[in-house]
Amino acid sequence: MTPVKQTAAVILETGHWVELRQVDVPKPGENEVLIKVNVAALNPIDWKMAEWAAPPGSIQQGKVIGTDVAGIVEELGSGAEKLRKVGERVAALIFGGASIRTGTQPTNGGYAQYVVAKADICLQIPAEVSDEDAAQLPLAVFTACQTLYQSLKLPAPPKIVSEQTPILIYGASSAVGIFNVQFAKFSGFKVYATSSPKNFPLLKRIGADEVFDYNDADASKKIKELTSGKLLYAVDAISGHGSAEFIADAVADTGVRVAIVLEIQPTREGITFIHSLAYDLLTDRAQNGGKSYIAGGPGYANIANSLLAAGKIQFAPTRVAKGGLSSANEEWKNMKAGGVSGQKIVFRIAETPGLA
Repeated sequence: MTPVKQTAAVILETGHWVELRQVDVPKPGENEVLIKVNVAALNPIDWKMAEWAAPPGSIQQGKVIGTDVAGIVEELGSGAEKLRKVGERVAALIFGGASIRTGTQPTNGGYAQYVVAKADICLQIPAEVSDEDAAQLPLAVFTACQTLYQSLKLPAPPKIVSEQTPILIYGASSAVGIFNVQFAKFSGFKVYATSSPKNFPLLKRIGADEVFDYNDADASKKIKELTSGKLLYAVDAISGHGSAEFIADAVADTGVRVAIVLEIQPTREGITFIHSLAYDLLTDRAQNGGKSYIAGGPGYANIANSLLAAGKIQFAPTRVAKGGLSSANEEWKNMKAGGVSGQKIVFRIAETPGLA
């Protein structure tokens, strides 16, 4: 029987940090499922969401944080039985911190024992894939699909480009970049990737055709020469720290489209930046006069589930944080300081001290 209360990491009213508290277990609504979380993954948006909570009155304050989870379906909301079943292993994307359920269920976030997720964009975990690996999937996979197939409007698997069209993945060893490389290869592109040299072997293993050190002052020039100045597509998986300048020097002179994960501006004419936000698959911008992207989520989930079932998706190395959710603040500080590269940090919920 599902408990009424749970342990979760809650954003402090002062912002920047979280603490473990007893909060209500959320309830699944229509076409939603309740997941018993086995593993939650660390993402930059988690600590950023907590920092954004610092101003007085922020909607993030007092909310459970966390975006990526892997676990077992515990309960089905009305209509969810058409898509999911109790006992199914799934990975799910959660809008923790600033939940789409703000005002109704502020306890819905990934850093918890239980979480509510949309049934139609859950990823099915194959038997041979661990929860630790599966927890790294949702945010990164959905963002990779958005950048390539929504922002850049490129062909999605099983469709492929007619010839080996070049694409640049900047920040390819980041969580999103690792899946950008793979999904670009699934679509038939020749992938030019940037990272620090220590991650070159990882990027080669997952399919990058050419890899470059983004700190190499001549890397942009080399990429432009190798692509004969015809590089029209890029994904900026970092969107900062000089990435816009690097890309501008590597791509063609005009007609370039670049998918970005944070809102930055191009440094010259001839380049169009298109912002992607995975949370758009959970909450409808059309309600505020914008464009709706919700319909894309189930389609991206189907693509990922097919590739997962076929064993085609490769995972980044994982590191299990000690002490479950009790180490969240420590791991956030490490990630913010740049201490995470080419790996995914995950929390085993059961290892959190003091759980009932």
